[in-house]
Parts: sequence; structure tokens; C-alpha cells
Amino acid sequence: MKWLYLAAFLGLASTNATGTPTTDGKKGRRPNVVILFTDDQGTLDARCFGSQDLRTPSIDKLAKTGVRFTQAYAHTVCCPSRAALLTGRHPQRSGVNTWMQGDLKSKTGRNMALEELTLAETLKAAGYRTALFGKWHLGAHRDHGPMKQGFDEFFGIRDGFIDNFNHYFLHGDKGYHDLYEGTTEVTRKGDYFPEMIVSRSLEFIERNRDRPFFLYLGFNIPHYPEQALKEHAALYRELPMPRRSYAAVVTTTDHYIGKILDRLEKLGLRKDTIVIFQSDNGHSTESYAIRGAEHASGYPKGHRYGANGGGGNTGKWIGGKGTFLEGGIRTPAIISYPARLPQDTARDQVVTVMDWYPTVLELCGIAPPKVTLDGRSVLPIVKDAKAASKHETLYFQWQNRWAVRQGDWKLIGTRDRSGKDKLTLHQLTGKNPEKKNHAAERPELARRLHSLHEAWKKNVTPGSK
Repeated sequence: MKWLYLAAFLGLASTNATGTPTTDGKKGRRPNVVILFTDDQGTLDARCFGSQDLRTPSIDKLAKTGVRFTQAYAHTVCCPSRAALLTGRHPQRSGVNTWMQGDLKSKTGRNMALEELTLAETLKAAGYRTALFGKWHLGAHRDHGPMKQGFDEFFGIRDGFIDNFNHYFLHGDKGYHDLYEGTTEVTRKGDYFPEMIVSRSLEFIERNRDRPFFLYLGFNIPHYPEQALKEHAALYRELPMPRRSYAAVVTTTDHYIGKILDRLEKLGLRKDTIVIFQSDNGHSTESYAIRGAEHASGYPKGHRYGANGGGGNTGKWIGGKGTFLEGGIRTPAIISYPARLPQDTARDQVVTVMDWYPTVLELCGIAPPKVTLDGRSVLPIVKDAKAASKHETLYFQWQNRWAVRQGDWKLIGTRDRSGKDKLTLHQLTGKNPEKKNHAAERPELARRLHSLHEAWKKNVTPGSK
């Protein structure tokens, strides 16, 4: 029924909100869509975002051909960011408010609601060929997953991360193998995972060059384990740890982004392809070691595989992945569509990962589905640097932690077992933003922001009254 609804509804759309025809004049078809979603890439971690110690020529070139956003927000960890990206909605609406089922072979756990209309489903109903290569992380159950929610093709990991060479999830006492073609397990020990998913992406682009396609490339890097290509590790031998290790894998990520952009150029598709780049959250500061003596990966107990304490660059901001401080949720982001959008420019207004869904639909001339979308098209601010952001207030929640930002203030809460929230109030201006807790001196502001959170939570939580 969901597919019948989509096909009937989307078939009515012939122009976008600005009255522009749905097809480009040159090829008589809608633009292609490519989303490059990196993993744990920190707030300023590309040269064009301010990290002059990094070599990121492909991301920098993308910024030259598009619009760079300096206040782009994702989420604090992987799962909710991916839900927000694909649904254009707060992840709480789709049941993604804690870790999703990771192992396809395990007992049924949490999975994103099948009722959600993903961007892939909406584009597929409009005639797009769709593929996800890389990381899913929205529930591994065989009755859920990418090919149940709009993707014609899927190759990659159903959970959150793997060793790039043996393809095992490393957390826990035992771990498990996680590499799938759809729901069929694949064994390719020794093959480098980023190379595999990019090779599949290039083949997909070639095969669909004469029809509109949607490629979601869900990178698993620079997420740990930080296994960069050797030639990139050699570039940073003079940097101290942990920046040295992290910088190398950022450059490896950039290298593979370049392969996608180069292929689009070679095939004459770049001008008429919408390319969106963003990270799912800030840089990781995690450190881990293999716990079990007989781990399925074959690594010995004590083998270290984390992010070495964190090598990301947040500039004046503090925090990292897993926090609601700016370093955890503010990420690099770019949109490039040379046929229609400005190039080599930046916007400072607030945008969110949820905004790509309605933005893509508007650019493709496809009417949005009749569901509540929390994202807003970024096109008004792309076209006018003085236009106001559509996000006066930002809301986040993950498990028992949450945050609300309005203007220059952010309230962060942690709910204890008794149901009481511990609150910290942070100011985003000044030389040292967010470092001081202002809750005691600004109680009325804290109460007001707390009330906003409570109303929002009621609105987005299924079954709330």
C-alpha cells in the first residue's frame, strides 16, 4: 500500500516549488543524486573548513563547485543521523532513539519502522534507480534494512563499524562478521572495505549513466579502526598522535570521494548531479580493545582498535561524538549542483541533516510525501545569503540525554532513573563557547528551554498524549 500511494502521489508532480521543470534541458531527465555521508568526521576536518594541516583536495574541490555550510548539524552518534538523513524527520518519530539491532543472525532487536518513507522510496517511486553501498546501521533484521526501504541494491555493513580487512564487528566478547549483499552474507577477507564499496558505486554509476539514479555512499571512515591507506599514513608522519592517525584516514576518505567525483566528470554527469556531503556526527574520542580471549575476528585479547583518544579538530568548539556540545553535532556539509546552484560560496545559517530530503525533492521537481517532515529545503538560503534559517530552535535526543538550542543558548539534559533531568546551560558566543554552565545564574532561561524540550518530545514520540 505504501508503494501504491507513493507511485500515485508522486506521479502528479511535474514541477518543483519554484516552477522549474523536473527534467534538465540537456538530457530530458531529472538530476542524479549522490549523497556522500562520512563517519565521525569532525566539525572542521577538511581543509576548506579550516584544517590547514589536512590534505583533502576532493572535498575542497567539491566546495569550490558548491555551497559550504558553517552551521550544519547532524546528530551525536550514527543511528539517529542516518534516520534523520533518510526520512527528513526527527529520528524519534521512526523509533530510532537507541542502538539498533546489529547482527542479522541475532535475536530480533530494534529496527527503524518500515512505515517510514525514506528518500530512497520517494525517489524510486519517481523513476530513480537507487543503491546504498556502505553503512546502514538502522537495524540488521532480514525483514528490515535498505532493500525493504527503497534501495534496489545494497552491499555493505548492516551494523555500525567493522575492521576494514576482515569485516568483523569488534565490540563485545565475541564480535561477529558483518558484510552483506542484501541479506546474503559475503566473505571477502583481506579486501579493503572502502575500496569495495566505492568500486561498487562506480559500477552503479556506469550502469545507470543513461537514467536518473540515487547513490547513497555510506562511508565507514574516518570512523575507527583508523586503517588508512599506506600512502596517506606516510603524509602525516610528522604530526603528533592522535592527530597523525586520524588525519591519515580523513585523507583516505577524501581519496575515495575523489573517485566518485572523477567518474561523474568522466561520464559527463557532474554538472547535472546533485552531490551532498556531510558527516554523521563529530569526531570520536573513543578508545577500545578486544575484550574476549576467543574473539571471532581472530584478534587477540587486548588488541586496540579505537580512535586513540580523538584526533579531530573542532576549533574553538568543545565536545565530540556522543555529546551534544558543538563538537559532537556540528559537522562539515556541502551541496553542489553546478547546473543550478551557486559555486564557491558559504552560508552561515543553521541547516540540519534532515534538510537534505526536502531539498533534493525540490531540486528534482518531486512533490514531498504527505508525512510530517522536520527538515526544510536549504534552497532559500542558498539563493539568498541574507535569508533566515528555517530552524529557529534545534532539538536532539538520544537515549536518556537531550539538548535544545535556541539562538545563542543551548540547554543539555540528562535524565536519571528517577525521571529527573540534570541540566547544564551553555552559551555559544565568546572566546570559549559552551565551557561554562550558566544554569544557576539563568534559571528562567533554563526552565523555558526545558519546557520547549518537553513539548517537542511529546510531539515526536509515537503514542505520546
